[in-house]
Amino acid sequence: MATTTPPSPPPTQGPPPPRPPSGPAVRAPGPNTARWVAAGALTLVVLIIAYILFSGGGGASYQLLFANASQLVRGDQVQVGGVPVGSVTDIKLTHDYKARVTIHVESSLAPLHEGTTAQVRVPSLTTVAGRYIALAPGPNNRPVLAAGSTLPTSDAQGTVDLDQLFDIFNHRTLKGLQNLFVGTAEQYAGAEEAAGISAEYFGPALASATHIFAELTRDQPTFTNFLIQSARALTTIAQHREQLTSLVGNANETFKALASEQSALQRGVHQLPATLQQGNRAFAELPSTFAALRSLVNVSKPDTKKLASFFARLAPLLNAAQPVLHNLSLAVSRPGPANDLTDAALGLPAFAHAVETGVPSSVTALQESVPVTAFFGPYAPDLAGAARDFGTDSGYYDANGHYARTAFVFDNFKLGADNTLTPATPQEGIQGAKLHQLRRCPGAGATPSPADGSAPFTDNGLLGCDPAEVP
Repeated sequence: MATTTPPSPPPTQGPPPPRPPSGPAVRAPGPNTARWVAAGALTLVVLIIAYILFSGGGGASYQLLFANASQLVRGDQVQVGGVPVGSVTDIKLTHDYKARVTIHVESSLAPLHEGTTAQVRVPSLTTVAGRYIALAPGPNNRPVLAAGSTLPTSDAQGTVDLDQLFDIFNHRTLKGLQNLFVGTAEQYAGAEEAAGISAEYFGPALASATHIFAELTRDQPTFTNFLIQSARALTTIAQHREQLTSLVGNANETFKALASEQSALQRGVHQLPATLQQGNRAFAELPSTFAALRSLVNVSKPDTKKLASFFARLAPLLNAAQPVLHNLSLAVSRPGPANDLTDAALGLPAFAHAVETGVPSSVTALQESVPVTAFFGPYAPDLAGAARDFGTDSGYYDANGHYARTAFVFDNFKLGADNTLTPATPQEGIQGAKLHQLRRCPGAGATPSPADGSAPFTDNGLLGCDPAEVP
């Protein structure tokens, strides 16, 4: 409530009496003067008592708007940094369904300044008693808040109860949490002694937590901001409760999968000490490794001075190699089907399969064709010579293409007596010509037969040719 300044007390006495004339006789004050003095003193006492009763001992009252009252009651404390500085005097519901909480703060804290924030706090999430409002006063260089002012909702933060936290979960999520607790109980079943030994460390852990909380509360504004941000984070989590439900469900499936691999996990934990021992040996060898690396670095330092010129010469090569590497990259992998080496490599299995199925048939065909093609083998030199000579002779060319001129040549002379040449008649020129020689053997050409008798070649009579057919 607003404070009132007591009115100034009325004068305690009337105008001073006239100064008595000098002389040996002194006159006592009259009865009217004493009556005025007594009335003034009584009025002063009444005003002091009224000021004490109605001013509440000094201070000022302010109003806070909360989204909900967070189970506050009249008489709850108002604290700053853990020190009580006031109390809750009234709680009302506004027309827009918000809680208007009236607080009274002591004169040592009043007046408050702009930037003041308030937050409802509880000793723990599991209690509904002992709740209080924590004030964070604004800086003194900010404007003063008049008594009776209202802090907006943005500067007044409520609290989140444990029930509200669980209310954000649907039935499936709550069932999953219940199964988690049941599974935890089953996990510790049969290991009560080990759990008891672990519980002995709770005391030191709580002592450490006490130091941690002491550090947190030492900087109250920062800790308050942390709590506010945590509340906002919980609000954000509540907005994504469906995703959180899926996360809890998936975590449940994960834990089930881990439970099914309990034996493998047990073996892994059993082998962990040996693995750590090997790691210790490896770490023990690290100093010698670092010493060798240090020596290597020291030896490499002179060579590194030449790296600048090497890289300068390497840059043109890399620039020239860039198109080549680009073309190589396209040759290895190019967008589109059947147009690069990767597609060719992928097609090799099918090609190998086709070769595996086709080669036996080809081998069989070649084996069956040997009796046919074997006849042409001995004539290979003659066929090659015919192809060679034909290519040499067919050197003429006209609009119709290449052509060759062939003509029969007959001897115009004959060998006479004393090895002299004498003219021969046409009949004598073709006298040595032979017809119908269709089974000539290889090597039975116009050249004389060698002395070793290797030509004509008959392959011991297997070729079916006639060695008597000679030019």
